[in-house]
Order: sequence, then structure tokens, then C-alpha cells
Amino acid sequence: MLNIQKIINKPLNFEEAIEYFKEKIPVTSGEFYSIKEDYKTKAFTVSGYTSLEILKKFKDELVKALKDGITSGEFKNRMNDFLARKGYEGITPYQADNIFRTNIQTAYNVGHYKQMTKPETLKARPYWIYDAVNDRRSRPTHLAMDGKVYPADHEIWDTWYPPNGYRCRCSVSTLSKRQVELKGLKIETEIPVMVEPKGGVLRNLIPDKGFETNPAKTVFEPELSKYPMALEKAYKKRMDKSL
Repeated sequence: MLNIQKIINKPLNFEEAIEYFKEKIPVTSGEFYSIKEDYKTKAFTVSGYTSLEILKKFKDELVKALKDGITSGEFKNRMNDFLARKGYEGITPYQADNIFRTNIQTAYNVGHYKQMTKPETLKARPYWIYDAVNDRRSRPTHLAMDGKVYPADHEIWDTWYPPNGYRCRCSVSTLSKRQVELKGLKIETEIPVMVEPKGGVLRNLIPDKGFETNPAKTVFEPELSKYPMALEKAYKKRMDKSL
């Protein structure tokens, strides 16, 4: 299984992870929450900051972390030095870890997804298994997915591809048919269900609010008039470059 705790404290080798994060567009929190849920993975924000200069610095430092492997502590120190020079209060260790872990793991998992879905990989390792770490910090809904195996092309991965919440440590790994057979693993076909705390109604198991999509599969094709100016300009600029 992948060890996310080790991953976020060392350099990442996935160019896909770096490219994914570099393409995120800094927007204010107000703008971020006006964006359609499916497209939020293409934007970047940090609660409490409205200056695009500050938001861009947060993003740049996270890109540096992906490229150079700086740790959460180094990220916090670098950001706090910058914020102090700009007259802002620094971020706490908890805030730094939340920002760092969620964004770095998202970028890492996008890179991992792109590698797992290469045709040669899918042919050799056509099954994926969910790992929720399974300790006292694991969330009940995430724990309900722990150890479940689905075909790589199952719709479950459109929803349950990590991170599935803030500071989520879950991961997905590939399996060959032989590994599945040797370990006696069950290939799931149905989406798990849960009982609503209020009313006792059964519904599909879903991740934490705001994490119900697979960031690696989101294609940004919005109606531009409905989105923040920064996102609209960046999208148009990117499209112009591709022509």
C-alpha cells in the first residue's frame, strides 16, 4: 500500500502531479465557493486571504514543495516569512499541515492516477484497492471503503478517488489478477451504502462534502460568464496557447 505520510515528506517524481498543480488558478474564497462543484479542483484558494498576490505565493510554494520536496514545516516557515513582510499574521502549524497535506496529496494522487491508467498498466494490473490507513484517525465513511477492490474502470473511482476530505490520508493501489486470486480478495461490483443518521434512510456511501469528484478526471469546459474573472482569463489564455 502507498504510505502517504512518507510521500508528503519527500520529493514527488510525478511530472503529472506538478503540471496538474501548476494549472490551478488562484481565486478568493468567495469566488471559489461560487464555482460549480465539479470545477473546484481547477481552482486554488486559502481561506482568510483575498489578495491574489498572497494566494499566488501559497500556490508557488506548494509547486516548489512538489518539485523540491520541502516539508510541511519548511512550507510554513517560508509562508510565514512572506506573510510577515506583507503585514499579515502567519499561519499556524495546523493550518500549514491542512493546506500542505490536502494540496500535495491531491496533486500526488492525480499523478498516480495518470500512471495507473496508462494502457499497459491497466492491462497488467486491472484492479484497484482502496486503503483508508485503518487506524483511530480514519473517518468512518473512509474506513467503510478500506480494502475494497473494484475494477479500474468502475464508476466508484469517479467519486471515491482520494483525497476524500481535508487531511485525508487514503490512497489507491493497483493489483494484478494473480494478486487478487492469491490474496482471496473479493471483486466488488456494487457501490457501498450507508444509513443516514437522521431518518435511517439508505443512500450511497459518499466522501466528505466538497470531495465527491475525481480531480484527475475533471475537464474544465465551463460557461465562462458564470465564473470568477481570474478563472475566465486563465482559461482563455490556456486555450489560446493550445491553438
